[in-house]
Order: sequence, then C-alpha cells, then structure tokens
Amino acid sequence: MQTGDHTVSSPRDLSRGAIASPRRRIRALTSGGPDGNEQLTAITGVILIGLLFVIGITILRIRQLISVHLFVGLLLIGPVALKMASTGYRFMRYYTGDTVYRRKGPPEAVLRIIAPIVVLTTVLVFVTGVLLLFAGPAHRNPLLELHKVGFIVWVVFTALHLLGHLPGLGGTLRAGTRSAGGRAGRAPGSAGGTPGSAGRWIALAGAIVAGLVLAIVLIPDFHTWTAHGAFPHHHGG
Repeated sequence: MQTGDHTVSSPRDLSRGAIASPRRRIRALTSGGPDGNEQLTAITGVILIGLLFVIGITILRIRQLISVHLFVGLLLIGPVALKMASTGYRFMRYYTGDTVYRRKGPPEAVLRIIAPIVVLTTVLVFVTGVLLLFAGPAHRNPLLELHKVGFIVWVVFTALHLLGHLPGLGGTLRAGTRSAGGRAGRAPGSAGGTPGSAGRWIALAGAIVAGLVLAIVLIPDFHTWTAHGAFPHHHGG
C-alpha cells in the first residue's frame, strides 16, 4: 500500500514477513546441500576416531579402566547417531532423485557395499553394550560374546570405511572449518564458505552433549561393573 511518497505495509504483508523470517533462519541453519552434509559427516568422523582411540586404550586394561570404557561408550552414542543420520540423509536424498545430490554422485561402490555391515554392527555393538551395562557381570553371556564379535567386525569395516574417505578428508575438513568462521546462510563460494555452518556445529554440539548427558545420568549403574570381583579370573576380563 502506498500513501504519497511512502509505502505502508499492510497487516497481511507484515504477517507474511513474520512467517518468512523464521523460515529464512531455519533454511540458513539447515542449508549446505551435499557439501555441507559431507563436512558434517567428516567432522563427526574425526571426533569418533578420537573417542574410539580412547575406547581402544580401555580395552587393553579393561579391568582397571572399565568405568572409562562405559562412560566413553555411552558418550559415543550421540556422535554415532549423528554420523548415521548424516550418511543416511545423503543416501535418502540421492536415491529419491534429488537433483543436487544426484549431481554430487554416489559414494564409491566399495563404500556402498560395506555400508550395511557398518550400520548393522554399529547397532549390535551399542545395543549389546547398553544391555550389558544393565545386565551386570553375573549375566554377561551371551551378550558379552556378541558385543566382542560385533566390535571386532565393526572396527574392521569402519576402518575400511574411513580409509575410503581418507583421500578427500583433509579438503572437506578445511572447508568445514572455513565455513565455521563465516555467517550461516551465505552463498557457496563466498567468504563464509558452505552455507549452514552454524546449523552443522549446533548439530555436532547437540550430539556430544546428548551423549555426555546420557553417560552422566547412567554413572550410578556402573557400580556392578566397577565392584570388586566383577571380573572373575577364569573369564579373562
């Protein structure tokens, strides 16, 4: 609506602007396309490598470090869920025919073949791990054997998965950290890097906090595993 030289916004225009503004903010946080998705997956993967390294150390001295093993194992659930969500999202968008994701192309054939094994063993390791926490040492079998076998298979195929992504990992991480310094929602190729960086960092922080809260809440349930005699000598830890 115009009055003389001035434009006056109607209530309908104001209402539309109020609705559009939150939508723009949401798009700014969730945009980024396949490049943003790849950056989130890569950064989450690096965090998982660090946490899995700690898990590996605890396995070498499981009796002494069982509380650390349990805590980090529960903490891992948040980042692992985010990693599965980001890769699953790319899979869904590609196979539902999204133009941008189709243009990006699928992962290498080998990675697509081993992906179901990685997903299944991931679920097996964490489900059996949580069940073992509540079952306690007295009722560890056969859950413990499933947990051990699942973990070995998981480590092998996850290592292959990481090796497959290793050639482009450095560039993806650099792009992700550059994006973190810019304003969310900028166009690709601008000074801010890939759009949606704020949303990716919020998702990452949320996953870590969620895992941390879960681990802290369940600390009281560690006592059956940390108590003296939880690992009888004839069971080998």
